[in-house]
Formats: sequence, structure tokens, C-alpha cells
Amino acid sequence: MKAVVLTGLREMALTERPDPEPGPGEVRLRVEAVGVCGSDVHYYTTGRIGSHVVEYPFMVGHECAGTVDRLGEGVRDLQVGQRVAVDPAMPCHACDQCEAGREHTCRNLRFLGCPDQAEGCLAEYLVMPAESCFAVPEQMTAERAALSEPLTIGVYAVQQSVPMAGTKVGILGSGPIGLSVLAPALHGGAAAVYMTDRIDARCAVAREAGAHWAGNPDTQDVVADVLRQEPQALDVVFECAGQQESFDQAFELLKPGGKLMLIGIPEFDRYSFQADIARRREICIQHVRRQNNCARKTLDLVATGALNVDAMVTHRFPLEETQKAFDLVADYKDGVVKAMIRLDR
Repeated sequence: MKAVVLTGLREMALTERPDPEPGPGEVRLRVEAVGVCGSDVHYYTTGRIGSHVVEYPFMVGHECAGTVDRLGEGVRDLQVGQRVAVDPAMPCHACDQCEAGREHTCRNLRFLGCPDQAEGCLAEYLVMPAESCFAVPEQMTAERAALSEPLTIGVYAVQQSVPMAGTKVGILGSGPIGLSVLAPALHGGAAAVYMTDRIDARCAVAREAGAHWAGNPDTQDVVADVLRQEPQALDVVFECAGQQESFDQAFELLKPGGKLMLIGIPEFDRYSFQADIARRREICIQHVRRQNNCARKTLDLVATGALNVDAMVTHRFPLEETQKAFDLVADYKDGVVKAMIRLDR
């Protein structure tokens, strides 16, 4: 099979690998679409995220959808020819975290495209546990099925934050994760959603997707502009950029008793914040670690049209041009929001 692997910093190669075979409880998928995620790009540009360090060659990619091609022994709930979305997390189901219902923080978790855990899905075929594959309706496009992965993070983040009905919301970062938060926030009844991004094209996409306001912190005082509209400040802010600057803005935007949801993955090792503001306003800070049991819920919301993130995909590439896609995303060129690798053409 054809596969694309990292071979060095900002280096990729198209290679040939043996077709994988499914073991007991596994299925082989013919991959149709792979979304390029910011975490994939971190590995591409820096070779690491925190303690996860790439050893070359290595295949990244975890947002994918495809068609079941072969069944391993014991698989009963899926059939050959069935189209599926993939949950890239593979928990052990045996540790204390799994037993506590926290499979997303499983102590033995394996995750697609994560060094030391599992290689990714930038290939023609992929073997996954059957339990990680969720059947989708025939009318659901491969892109929508692949987008369900980042969207589950948004669904989970909103679910873990505050009740959305009547809530004033800030989303800092209007890339794929920010937009994945926007959709469920609006669906949940947020009264107003204010978004920011350093790329004007992304601000435009955010407004088109339903944000009440979107601004660029490089060209305007976004904190002052939001607070002019919301003098009492915001109930919850989702930091989706992984930047110290947006972390600081979040504290200024939150009302006393407000909640800061940290979703963005920073390339640095430590955040800092002004203790006086956080203490006096009694700000609650919560990290969001991927998602937990929201895949089926998210796919059902997409299937019914309750959540629509089609505008997120701005660029498409064949597998052979994967490096072009990664360079585009890494350099924030051409107003890119989500680049999609298509293998079904």
C-alpha cells in the first residue's frame, strides 16, 4: 500500500508498505479521507509534542474515515463494505481511569499518529479495533465522517463547560477546533459567541458559521471590542489557539466566576497568568483532553444536520501531495482552515 511518513523536520516521503492484516477484534479499512490536524503539524514542524517525540520514519494522521475492507476474527457488529468514522483513541479498558469512565485519560492509551503509541492513517489501508469504528449513513460524505473527530472534541468541551442556554461565549482561535466548539455551542443555545483569529479569512468563516462577532487581535483590541458589547464580560471562554496571548485575553474577557476551557495545544512547555485577576474573579480553569464517549452522539448530530461544519474544509489534496497540505497548514497560507487528504478519487 502507499503511505506517507515523516522522515525529518518538515520532510515527508511517499513509501510502499505491506498491506496490514486485521487481528482478532480488528477491521481493515480502505481509507477515504484524512484531515490534517494541528497536532499532526506540530510533529511535522517540531518533531514533538511535550514528551511525545518522533522517531523517524513515522506516520502521523488521526482524523479519518473509510470503508471496511476486511474483518478480523470475532468481529460481528461491522460488515465488509460498511462506511465508518474512526475514533483514533484505543483505551485498555482495564486501568483505574477506564474503570472510572475516563477512557480518554487511559493510562495505557494508544492513539493514532502519536509517537510511542501507534502510527497514523496517512495510508491506503488502516487496521483498527472494531470498537473504534462507528458506522455512518451512506449519505454522509467521507469528509463529514472524518471531521467528526475534531468535532467530538468541541462537543465534549461544550459538554464539560457550562450550560449553554443564554450563555455568553468566547472562542479564541477560529481554526478547526474553534469552529468545532462553535457548532455545539450554538446548538446548545448560546446567546452570543465571540471569536478571534489572527487570519482574517478564518474570522470570515467563523461569522459565516454563526459567530455573532469575530475579530483579529493583530489589527484590533479584541478584548476592548468584546467588552464594549458585553460590559458584564463572558461566562465561558474556550482557548483553542494554544498561545500565551490568547490565554491572557481569556482572563480579561471572563466575568467573576467564569470558566476557562483550555483546548489548544501549545508548542511551549509552560503557561503563565496574572494571579491577581484569576484569584479576584475566582476563575475556574479546566483542560480538555480530546473527548470521552462523544463519537456516536456527534455523528448522530451531524447526520441529522444539527451540526454542520462543511465550511471548515477549505483545501483538498491527493495522498501524493500530502506534504503540500502540511506546508499550507503549517504556514497558515491561502486562508486555510482544514486541509483534507482524499484517497477516494
